[in-house]
Amino acid sequence: MKRSLLGAVLLSVLFVLAACGGKDASDETGQVDTTGTTGGSTVSNEINITAINFEFNQEEYTVKAGEEVKVIFTNEEGMHGITIAGLDVDIKGDGEATFTPTEPGEYTIYCNLPCGTGHADMKSTLVVT
Repeated sequence: MKRSLLGAVLLSVLFVLAACGGKDASDETGQVDTTGTTGGSTVSNEINITAINFEFNQEEYTVKAGEEVKVIFTNEEGMHGITIAGLDVDIKGDGEATFTPTEPGEYTIYCNLPCGTGHADMKSTLVVT
């Protein structure tokens, strides 16, 4: 009984670690997206968000209220997703979403896939001007 419980716990730990540690199969080119890696923000109708264990490539992204925005989300390291709190954006794994923010303000971007020990720290901000 103790042996099977230990095995189940060990298997669960390995699963959680594997979720963040693996490379995404679509990233076989070896190319790295360096868009906005300076940590600054720029206003655009398209934002590229890249996830690396356990952070996003920018601390802040800026868009204009009332304009359609396209979000392109890519996993560079590990398996992550994003949700933008208060907006209709929910991407699990690599993907895209289009939305139109109507209210200026700051919205939290966070990882929506449990990805390991740094998961709770995976946050960024979308500033809508």
